[in-house]
Amino acid sequence: MKIAVASDNGMVSGHFGHCESFMIYDTVDGKVVKTEAVPNPGHRPGFLPLFLNDQGVNVIISGGMGGGAVDIFNEKNIEVITGAQGKAEDLVDRYLLGELKSTGSVCHEHQHHDECGQ
Repeated sequence: MKIAVASDNGMVSGHFGHCESFMIYDTVDGKVVKTEAVPNPGHRPGFLPLFLNDQGVNVIISGGMGGGAVDIFNEKNIEVITGAQGKAEDLVDRYLLGELKSTGSVCHEHQHHDECGQ
């Protein structure tokens, strides 16, 4: 399984589309076996969910995310965890232990992206 975390300096980003990179964790049997930082190729409506799908991602973790992105991830059967806060690595560990649940935080207006995830 591949878990992606929208990240800024190793911390989960408050808004998925505006993160500096995606930390992608390859896991086997509940353990992280490989970690890779993939720079955000740019925020364009509908693009990033397809980009991460092409990377083989099964789960995306973010502070907040727009409804359109959530819908595309759902269409691709990629689990969406929003409302997350903290270090990317810790969030992945919590997810693998079954302790990380989505709050359902959805951003409705891009001009308020600094408030997403709150």
